[in-house]
Amino acid sequence: MLADKRILLIIGGGIAAYKALDLIRRLREQGAHVTPVLTRAGEEFVTPLSVSALAAEKVYRDLFDLTDEAEMGHIELSRAADLVVVAPATADLMAKMAAGLAGDLASTLLLATDKRVLIAPTMNVRMWDHPATRRNLAQLLADGVLVVGPGEGTMACGEFGAGRMAEVPEIVAAIGAALGDGPLKGRHVIVTSGPTHEPIDPVRYIANRSSGAQGAAMAAALRDLGARVSFVTGPAAVPPPAGVDVVAVETAREMQAAVLAALPADAAVFAAAVADWRVVNAATQKMKKDGSGLPPALEFAENPDILAQVAQMGAGRPRLVVGFAAETETVADHATAKRARKGCDWIVANDVSPETGIMGGGENAVMLITGDGAESWPRMAKGEVARRLGLRIADALA
Repeated sequence: MLADKRILLIIGGGIAAYKALDLIRRLREQGAHVTPVLTRAGEEFVTPLSVSALAAEKVYRDLFDLTDEAEMGHIELSRAADLVVVAPATADLMAKMAAGLAGDLASTLLLATDKRVLIAPTMNVRMWDHPATRRNLAQLLADGVLVVGPGEGTMACGEFGAGRMAEVPEIVAAIGAALGDGPLKGRHVIVTSGPTHEPIDPVRYIANRSSGAQGAAMAAALRDLGARVSFVTGPAAVPPPAGVDVVAVETAREMQAAVLAALPADAAVFAAAVADWRVVNAATQKMKKDGSGLPPALEFAENPDILAQVAQMGAGRPRLVVGFAAETETVADHATAKRARKGCDWIVANDVSPETGIMGGGENAVMLITGDGAESWPRMAKGEVARRLGLRIADALA
């Protein structure tokens, strides 16, 4: 799959650096050429000799190596590869990337490259959850950086949570997808995301607490698996991922029109939190209190059911239609009933009760309901939920 592809592998400092040795071996088994760059922190965990022996290439370590820099070696290194991979990507490396710093060889290469960059983050769960890291991650995603992992599990420090570097087979699969050889190559997938805003008057509207983070992660994951993604998004709090076809909408009816216009598609993933109702008699001017103490009389109408409409189409129906169910009680029962009522193939259900912190947060805990039954997934980063669901979609369309 990776024959003759050139990978520039930057190895950051962290206990997960030992996985980089296996990553090099797996990549070379698939025919890739690996050029390793070892950070000073990375040298605390793996040796230049071991990295060089597995890569069968020189290990680059210092920005100011005069032999290489006489020919602007950092520019050549950064652009000769087909893909730049950072594994492990520490919190420090991510911060440097997000800020555009270039104080050492690794960060200079990342700033100078004109190729796609894939990172495999790893760090303590508290560092991963820190607002600074979340900001840096959002910036990197907006810049088009590809992300694989992290997973959830026990850390070297003894704590448990999100922050474990993705396993080597997952990283290899992500590399293949980033190079255009993903399992969804040639497929078209529609993804809806974010809330909808239903106007009451020019300054007020009905909405919900959806941030659009899970939908954006879905679009990015499907893109990374090789799909052409039509991303129909309401006014979300997170930016759309790079490399997808973005259609920005506000209302449910606008979203319906955009989805229908994007058909035909091989699959459709409805992650948007669409308002069930809209105001029929929305005012054209800002409503004001009239001193009577009475609220304005608002007349409501039901919004179109986009998921049901697409799922129950005859000709032109996508092969796979996936809905999302945000529930606050008896999640499995409500989601199972929703799947039957809507006619979709799968439902991804989650508990969005306020105490879970899922709606608007960085993690999710979902239950996948299909015709074969229900399976619960552990709580993990929304990006990891998207990646796992994307792989399942790829299997279903194979």
